[in-house]
Amino acid sequence: MTRLTIEDFKKMLDNALEEIKAREEEFSKLDAVIGDGDHGTAIVTAMTVVNKTAQAGTEFKRMLGDMGMDVMMEVSGSTSTLLGAFFLGMSDHAEGTALDAKAVKAMFEGGLANVRQQTQAKRGDKTMMDALIPAVEAIRDCASDDVKEILEAGAKAAREGAESTVQMKANFGRARNYGERSIGFADSGATSWSCMFQAFADAL
Repeated sequence: MTRLTIEDFKKMLDNALEEIKAREEEFSKLDAVIGDGDHGTAIVTAMTVVNKTAQAGTEFKRMLGDMGMDVMMEVSGSTSTLLGAFFLGMSDHAEGTALDAKAVKAMFEGGLANVRQQTQAKRGDKTMMDALIPAVEAIRDCASDDVKEILEAGAKAAREGAESTVQMKANFGRARNYGERSIGFADSGATSWSCMFQAFADAL
């Protein structure tokens, strides 16, 4: 597919919410290892708000901006802050009602750039950035002009990034207090964000 329409994007969001809901318990169990065990609930709540707002969207810029603002205003916590920053950053780099491959890449890069304004976490710190950064880099570097192939490259990189967190020691947030005990489990945020990217690709 050479263009991503608003309707395509809404399908991506619907599929992401469905897949994240199906794995809510898994994400919370992972979070309970080195966190407070509520990540599954938090990401489902945040994605539900995002999806509700998206339904009224008729063009990318305003829809993405509204999604980002609404999730930050209606849901407290770091999950909604980072998800909101992601969609707000996307809105700065998306115009119109259909995006070609170049525009899709710019949109995702804008999302990552804005998330980086909100968190000091880097790749290797055992956070959602271990899925998000490789996903967006793979999207950017994909040579294809097919939007589905671009998002599939992102999904694969996100999945591998999330899997790599199993061997990492947490260096960020409350989880870093667990030190060596954080090794051996995937990060809940990286896992849920990789689920989102996989759902985006599968929806197309």
